[in-house]
Amino acid sequence: MKARISMITFGVRDMEAAVAFDETGLGLPRIESPPTVAFIPLHGSWLGLYGWEELAEDALMAQVHAAGATQVKKPQSVFWGGYSGYFQDLDAHLWEIAYHPHLWIGPKEGSA
Repeated sequence: MKARISMITFGVRDMEAAVAFDETGLGLPRIESPPTVAFIPLHGSWLGLYGWEELAEDALMAQVHAAGATQVKKPQSVFWGGYSGYFQDLDAHLWEIAYHPHLWIGPKEGSA
């Protein structure tokens, strides 16, 4: 499997303010998504915004753990049909590693 980052998810304390900042301040459009999450398409990847507390609760992988990360949530099947897990890096940033078998986030084939 080739490694790639298809989405980075940030935990936010105020979803409305974070979405407004991204849309107004950065000019990044939010695509249609449930009110508890925001998906912002970037070229070949997505930015996800999710509630700070929910992300912390919902949050490893052997490789990152061996490199010094802290396991937050063991990878497991999730309600949306994929697989995900969470870890904290050395600076305490919370990362989600996810696989979504029903959705391709990357660029269209043949595009740069």
